[in-house]
Amino acid sequence: MDVRNLEQTLNKLTATLGDPTRRSIYLRVRSSPEPLTATLVANEFGIHPNVARHHLDRLTEEGYLEVTRRRPTGKTGPGAGRPAKCYAATLKEIDLQFPTRRYDLLIDLLVRIVLHLAPGDGLQIALEIGRDFGRELASGITTTGDGDLAASLETVASLMQKEGFEIIADPAGEKLLTEHCPFSAGKFEHPEVLCSLDRGIMTGIFEIVDPQRAAALEANLEMDHACVTTV
Repeated sequence: MDVRNLEQTLNKLTATLGDPTRRSIYLRVRSSPEPLTATLVANEFGIHPNVARHHLDRLTEEGYLEVTRRRPTGKTGPGAGRPAKCYAATLKEIDLQFPTRRYDLLIDLLVRIVLHLAPGDGLQIALEIGRDFGRELASGITTTGDGDLAASLETVASLMQKEGFEIIADPAGEKLLTEHCPFSAGKFEHPEVLCSLDRGIMTGIFEIVDPQRAAALEANLEMDHACVTTV
């Protein structure tokens, strides 16, 4: 959705649901298991029936409500009177889409800034930033200090999974297998900087959960798509 269409959608949405009373009426009808009459809505909201009917009809015109006819509960036959006009919520959803956000472009440009400001030091800077972030992620972890590699790998994998990494702990192989990196390094002009950032995060976590193994980490690409970090 481009900016112009977004503006039109917002204008239409606020014109229909921008009024607090109308919005509350819509939510009330939507949450009701049974269709509601204008009189019932008016009584609940303390407004005149004509005002309630105006809001209900406007919501109906925009497709948020639909009209049904129902006789009062318990009344049947010729003397039951005319069926009352009732309002029920439709299946229409409030769908608001914003312009596409180019996070990939933002990351690529930020990487270029780092390389421009510190030519030759970009990889080390990324490593240190990742390391600091990794230590922050692990700051609340209580370690046993027993050097259990399996427990350390599982802890690192769990923390990074929460950040969007598809990472698997492999204690038998003494490694971590990252099948998906949220940085999507392959799309960028300088993926080596993002890989260094990724390795820094792991290093920072290991410095908290298993300091003795932090310095021995070694990351390598395997089959051109998965990153294997050996300990």
